[in-house]
Amino acid sequence: EIAAAFAASMAVGLLLGRPIVLWLTKIGVKQTVSADAPASHAAKQGTPTMGGIVIIVALAIPIIGAAMIKGNQSRSLILLGLTIAFAGIGFWDDYLIVRRGKNLGLKARQKLALQLVFGAIFMAWVHWDAMPGRTTVLMIGSGQIDLGWLYYPLALLLIVGMSNAVNFTDGLDGLASGVSGLIALALAISCFAMGSYGWLHTFGAAIAGACAAFLWFNWRPAEVFMGDTGSLALGAALSGIAILGKVEVLFLLFAVIPIAEMVSVLLQVSVFQMRKRSRGIEYARANRLFRRTPLHHHFEELDMPETRIVGRFCLATAGSIALAMAIWRF
Repeated sequence: EIAAAFAASMAVGLLLGRPIVLWLTKIGVKQTVSADAPASHAAKQGTPTMGGIVIIVALAIPIIGAAMIKGNQSRSLILLGLTIAFAGIGFWDDYLIVRRGKNLGLKARQKLALQLVFGAIFMAWVHWDAMPGRTTVLMIGSGQIDLGWLYYPLALLLIVGMSNAVNFTDGLDGLASGVSGLIALALAISCFAMGSYGWLHTFGAAIAGACAAFLWFNWRPAEVFMGDTGSLALGAALSGIAILGKVEVLFLLFAVIPIAEMVSVLLQVSVFQMRKRSRGIEYARANRLFRRTPLHHHFEELDMPETRIVGRFCLATAGSIALAMAIWRF
């Protein structure tokens, strides 16, 4: 089932990806490179964006088809709804950037508010569908901790936080899709091993297949970028799988790269503000913690080739997955 879901999603993505990329090119949906990006990214200016549509279509068609054929898979459609809702937030952000011709989409507080609203709706459903002794439990190896009502705000934080973490990871050709695809496949295997809902492992495999199909068009030099349309949706979808499959802790171990990307930004801002207050803005600018953030930009500033960064970050993800699975007791 995992192999079939991966293959079906990848096939849909490869089949419909080219027409979607050509359509995005035709309507002039072009990437606007941020002024904060390294100088080498100037070559990426004008590349079609909103390519996350390819991922959503490649995921949605097999999932909806399976739900119609098998029946009794309404939960999969709810998780798909969460994914599409976050894709909608990203689409709106991407659209505003394209329309304005500068890297100014939704304000951070607007984007965060929408993420919290849709995440809260999903968690309200999780609470409504709760199973006593399971839903609010965190599995840690062969042990478990029941967090009670505290679980729900923490799970909401996971959805919103990981959505933004994958968004920070999206900055190099093939990086976000490669890392997310590996994590999705690992989640599929973990949910199968944990005996979670029968459809969860196929949902994870379908995400992995969609990422693989998108990677076909996104590998350097990228023909299209996923934009926030894809990155926000991927983070939410992966978190949803982890929450429903009760593999939240494993998910955090798998997602070492997105977490590192997000933490690098938080640390950069925090240290800059501290040094600005204590030593002045000129000192803060001259003594940043990282040369540039998110983390992948730091390595670019060290003159590391883009393909090498992507390759090593994907290897780090594969390594973290292998290590986590090796020490976890299913």
